[in-house]
Amino acid sequence: MCTAIISVDPSSPVPVLLVGVRDEFIAREWEPPARHWPDRPGLVGGRDLRAGGTWLAVDPDAPRAAVVLNGRGAMAPEAGRSSRGELPLRVAADGKLGRPDLAAFDPFHLAGAEPDRVRLWSWDGAALTERDLGPGLHLIVNSGLEGRDQPEGQTEDAYMEARLAHFRPRLTAAPRPEPRPGDSLERAWGAWLPLVNGDGLARADHRALLPLLDLGDGLVWGTTSVSLVALAPGGVRYDFSAAPGDGAAWTRVL
Repeated sequence: MCTAIISVDPSSPVPVLLVGVRDEFIAREWEPPARHWPDRPGLVGGRDLRAGGTWLAVDPDAPRAAVVLNGRGAMAPEAGRSSRGELPLRVAADGKLGRPDLAAFDPFHLAGAEPDRVRLWSWDGAALTERDLGPGLHLIVNSGLEGRDQPEGQTEDAYMEARLAHFRPRLTAAPRPEPRPGDSLERAWGAWLPLVNGDGLARADHRALLPLLDLGDGLVWGTTSVSLVALAPGGVRYDFSAAPGDGAAWTRVL
């Protein structure tokens, strides 16, 4: 149940804001954001240790960022399957998805952001759609943009609907941040910071942005990290938390 929140305001000194909330099995190992990929030395992101890719990648020189979420649809054949963690690296490095063998990837939603353009690609195992995200606030979950693209009527969908219903009006009502490179975390992200820290909701709450769910048999699923990325023509600000909900756990990446 990952979530991406993207705000686009072409008139702002900081035209694009991106919040990336990664949900995964807690036991899955990963490394915090750094320059992990020798073949793409300009990219910064957290690295998944199982597959080697990332959920969110940033090219500070471009400047450009990309984030991927699991989608819905037909899964790729086991033989020859490629990791979706490759896709943010591709888009952050090249500014485009290109023409990978999509049949090798499980369904996904992939957002690529630059100061003057944000695109969303969605693959359901059969067809690829591409759209530009214009001015305004955009929330992406596993069932698609605003949860409308691939609903299945499952309990997970009900949780995502509740999350969107709770957080969209609060994000809309809050003053839009304009993070500057030298600002403190609180000054940079302003009224959005308590929201991305969970808005005081219990992590088992069905509205939670930062869920934490015990599935039994030793399996725990939940938010493992939160990224805050601001894209301006002059560069990138990137803040990261490896302890979702802990206001003191934020670190400055870029």
